[in-house]
Amino acid sequence: MSTPPNPPSTPPGRPTEPAGTPIPGAGPAPSSAQPASPAQPLSLEKTPAEPAAPAAPPAPGTPGTPAPSDAAAPAAPPAAPAPSPFAPPSPFPAPAPAAFGAPAGGPGAPANPWAPPGAGYGAAAYAPYGQAAPAGNGLAVAALVVGICAIAIGLVPLLFWIGALLAVTGLGLGIGALVRASNGAPRKTMSVVGTVLGVLGLGASVGGFFLTAAVMDEAADSIDRSIERQRDRDLEGAFPEDGEGPGASPSPSASQAPGLTSALPFGETFTYGDGIKVSLSAPKKYKPESLYGRETVKNAVQMTVTITNGSTRPHEVIYAVPNVRDDKGMTAELVFDGSVPKMIQGSILPGASASGVMAFEVPEGTVSITADIAAGTLLDDVKYAGPIG
Repeated sequence: MSTPPNPPSTPPGRPTEPAGTPIPGAGPAPSSAQPASPAQPLSLEKTPAEPAAPAAPPAPGTPGTPAPSDAAAPAAPPAAPAPSPFAPPSPFPAPAPAAFGAPAGGPGAPANPWAPPGAGYGAAAYAPYGQAAPAGNGLAVAALVVGICAIAIGLVPLLFWIGALLAVTGLGLGIGALVRASNGAPRKTMSVVGTVLGVLGLGASVGGFFLTAAVMDEAADSIDRSIERQRDRDLEGAFPEDGEGPGASPSPSASQAPGLTSALPFGETFTYGDGIKVSLSAPKKYKPESLYGRETVKNAVQMTVTITNGSTRPHEVIYAVPNVRDDKGMTAELVFDGSVPKMIQGSILPGASASGVMAFEVPEGTVSITADIAAGTLLDDVKYAGPIG
């Protein structure tokens, strides 16, 4: 077999694969029984087993024949390595940016280019950004309510200090509400009103203090006037002018006032100038009735006090208890055992009488005692003396 008249020249540059090299994945190579001529390229098509005929050299540019070129053919990229079973899962690929004017995101997305991107094909939907809750200003409401309460309570006598505490609290709440309102919170007007009410509450508390002082002074003056009127009535009854008045009698001189300048016997009645009468019964041994009295009382004497209102006005009795002394001048102790004493207290109407029972502990061997008693707070003490019956 002869060589072709025009053998192909060796191209300059990087050598390329010779023509007829089997391509991976292509059909089987021609049988060895039909050797190919060095100048004849191998065909990639399956042909029937026929004697190979000499063929003309392929023209340049024929498919399957490398074209003479200075550039080398690009090498096949290396195969990607198999993914590791221990590798972390890869995130979803980010969607490609859309061109200006084209719909952003996937199908159904808004055509507005400034709208937030939507979910693309195979991509997860974007979660919307959380909206911040609007800032509240509850301090403004609290300052308003506390300020109103401070004004209402601060003007009440004896409660002004509570109003002052509420006013200070409302003022603090109002200032805090103003700070929040300056930072964008609502209810700025209510914050201002609450602060002003706190200041007014302080003023109301100061006014309540002075009002309380005035009320207390008036109450003290009223009590003093009542005491003075009672004293005047007692003095008028004890020393009537010109002997006038019901039950009035000439004021006794020092030598004519038994009971005031000298002791009366027990059981006698003393009459004041206004008609008030008082008497003290003769003392006698006291026998306790209760078990406690029998265990605690040793030697006691019992007396009965009687007060009669012989005037035309009610007579007030506050404390009508005799002072008892034994024959040695020692003060006797009042007995309390549940049965005695029975005090005379309250108002005695004109013409009425009231009695009380008292017992006094005296030393053993006491045979006589002395006592003095006043039928009223502003009346003189009446003196009694005598033996124990």
